Amino acid sequence: MPDTFTSTPPGHHAGDTSHRTIRLRPDLGLAEEVVAAIRRERKKGQEPAQIAATLSLPVAAVDRALLALRTPRPERTRATLNVTREAAALVHREKQGDEPLWQTMDRLLDELRKRREGGYE
Repeated sequence: MPDTFTSTPPGHHAGDTSHRTIRLRPDLGLAEEVVAAIRRERKKGQEPAQIAATLSLPVAAVDRALLALRTPRPERTRATLNVTREAAALVHREKQGDEPLWQTMDRLLDELRKRREGGYE
């Protein structure tokens, strides 16, 4: 077994929206640059009415552009960790019995924390 873990880096299009997803979405009647600007402003905390006024657009158009925008929920208890297939396989191999994946991750990260703090010799 090698001393270091190395996985395959993601391709240059990693994180892009799937072309299938794009084809399934309805036409909003707005240029992609305008939709991107609307979503950027929303992520900065602007309300739809403020965005509409700033960009001189109807509020309904802004609302349509924001429909597919994912917004963080402050009370969320889980997150997605985007890792390579090799990293995911390593974590799955580390599972103990019927241990849920989140517990495996907690255990592995706790082991790493303890090792870095000098808790393991």
